[in-house]
Amino acid sequence: MSPLRTLLPCLLVGLTTVVSAQTAAPKAAAPAKDWNAQYVLGPDSQEKAGVPKGVVTKFRLDDSKTFPGYGREWALYVPSQYDGKKEACLMVFQDGMGYIGPKGNWRVATVFDNLIAEGKMPVTIALFINPGFAPDKNNPTGKGKDGKPLGKSNRSFEYDNVTDKYVTFLLEEMIPLAESKGYKLSKDPKRRGIAGASSGGICAFNAAWQRPDAFSKVFTTIGSFTNIRGVISNGKEVGGDQFPRMVMESPKKDIRVYSQDGTHDLTNQFGVWPEANQKMADAWKAKGYDYQFVMGEGTHDGRHGGMLFPDAMKWLWRDVR
Repeated sequence: MSPLRTLLPCLLVGLTTVVSAQTAAPKAAAPAKDWNAQYVLGPDSQEKAGVPKGVVTKFRLDDSKTFPGYGREWALYVPSQYDGKKEACLMVFQDGMGYIGPKGNWRVATVFDNLIAEGKMPVTIALFINPGFAPDKNNPTGKGKDGKPLGKSNRSFEYDNVTDKYVTFLLEEMIPLAESKGYKLSKDPKRRGIAGASSGGICAFNAAWQRPDAFSKVFTTIGSFTNIRGVISNGKEVGGDQFPRMVMESPKKDIRVYSQDGTHDLTNQFGVWPEANQKMADAWKAKGYDYQFVMGEGTHDGRHGGMLFPDAMKWLWRDVR
């Protein structure tokens, strides 16, 4: 057999291997890591046998004096232990409808049921408030392709603004509305707390900052202490990124803060969330505030905050019974 006949099959095999390698489908990219999977709810976020259950009642506010043209959903949680003989403590939740469910990240009613029954927090009524929303006048019941109602949300204007407008709305409209349902709520700021996530988080801190005589306890997660309003208004409004400077330049206020963020939180045209939250914590530390700041690895997500929520409540309410 000639050398050429011997070599030819080898060349064909080699050529086939090269072509196959060049035309093979690329390997699928590894799935992105779920940084929030490590955050799992603990026993205080689960229903426990024998624990008295409070009641959540939903309401609707059709319009507002502070924010005219904007209605909103709201709700109250009243613990079983409330008997109306004495004033209850109060905790206000922004984006409130996201906090009331028996499932999900927060499960406020379940957590409050457990902690109140165990004597780890006082008898507390929770007020849940959604941001204002104005339905589309031409299609008030319509929904967009994303399934959301057509219309205009007032969320950023209410939550991201560094003014006293929203806390005024709470004190002059929402809390009196809750009291009108027959409940006695404490006016002592040490017996009042406020909470929120993202823009609701900066909103919660701003409410206490503007009116420490009304709120002294703050729970803020993935807080938007960034320049949202400054960018949206083209510099006409003060952004939340100014809060560290404001804290540093102002006398210390009687506010206790539990704050959470994650190293994989947002970076966008408004700012860098982990850096913004770290700057807030640095300012609180420098001014001697009573605060806790937990920086995890999560994204702009409620799972880490939800896991921390029961411990945050125990810490914030530790001096009140």
